[in-house]
Amino acid sequence: MSLKQRFSEKDLERIKAAVKAAEDKVSGEIVPVFVEKSGYYTIANYRGAMVMAALAFGLIVIFDRYVPSLSVYDPLRIFLIVVVAGALGATIAHYILPVKFWLLSQFHLDQSTRKRAESAFLEEEVFNTRHRTGIMIFVSFFEHEVIVMADRGISKVVDQKEWDKIVTNIITNIQKGKVADGMVTAIERCADVLLENGFNRTNDDVNELRDDLRLED
Repeated sequence: MSLKQRFSEKDLERIKAAVKAAEDKVSGEIVPVFVEKSGYYTIANYRGAMVMAALAFGLIVIFDRYVPSLSVYDPLRIFLIVVVAGALGATIAHYILPVKFWLLSQFHLDQSTRKRAESAFLEEEVFNTRHRTGIMIFVSFFEHEVIVMADRGISKVVDQKEWDKIVTNIITNIQKGKVADGMVTAIERCADVLLENGFNRTNDDVNELRDDLRLED
């Protein structure tokens, strides 16, 4: 599923309006970033190939022992069956995302999401604010992961548990199919956290980062 299929125009406008309303109250910039998938995960293709090749070879052994009529004795034919099965497994793992997800460890998912989030933080220049008061809300749908990353002007005074609560709320709403609701609530909560910690908007505050949503397939 592409990101454009996940959001209606109304959803995108709601999230964008929530960002603007939040930034009108606080001295900070909130940047929502959505990606469909954080990594390519070629390791899943290799694992899919290994699983299917092993399954094919296992069936050949079983048929040889228990179903003689289906036995394969020609070494070349056995080799070709195993190779074709491996290629099929790699193809399935590449194109069928639930299979790809099943073949990946949580370590790979976490590592790829963290790296993509850090890259997005730099690419979108969330750090490029006068008082280092940018917040990025990063959502990666394939991995089912959300990361809230605050620049050092905020992170030095706001406890990580505040961002963890926001992450939990977004994930809960995504699981219910309410992505926009979760994002709007998260953006509003980010504004509240900033206000609670003294990041009030001042007369000389300007909009330092564009308010457009970042959607990357």
